[in-house]
Amino acid sequence: MPSPPEDQPLEGRFDGPEHRFPVRVYFEDTDLTGVVYHANYLRYMERARSDFLRLIGIDHRGAIAAGEGGYAVSAIAIRYLRPAELDDKLVVLSKVTQIRAASGNIHQRVMRGDTILTQADVTVALLGPTGRPRRQPKEWIAAFETVLVRGEEQA
Repeated sequence: MPSPPEDQPLEGRFDGPEHRFPVRVYFEDTDLTGVVYHANYLRYMERARSDFLRLIGIDHRGAIAAGEGGYAVSAIAIRYLRPAELDDKLVVLSKVTQIRAASGNIHQRVMRGDTILTQADVTVALLGPTGRPRRQPKEWIAAFETVLVRGEEQA
């Protein structure tokens, strides 16, 4: 079985501060009308955020296993603009637009070529083992700051 091309690693890649995560639409992703079921865009975005963390050096799984807690979506505003269909090649673009002591904001777009299909503003919070928000480790904030998009770059 051939491996993915070097320019398309499974976990995506960074293009400047923006993470690019490739997705293929499979039959299981579609509904009776042949388009991607709306909740699956959330799955694509979640996968992209997970690999985003991995690529900037945050061991989310290790933090959860060590009892330090993990990230959870605390708010999401999503807009569906155009449908994706079976076998489409999509890219989820993710960029950090704000980082705070216990949370951060990530803007995500699901694209087919140059067309925005879905976009969302996602707030994630770091929750401790009891489910209460906790401060992010300083090294995690520093990792996010390496890819933080500021001011005019957010557009």
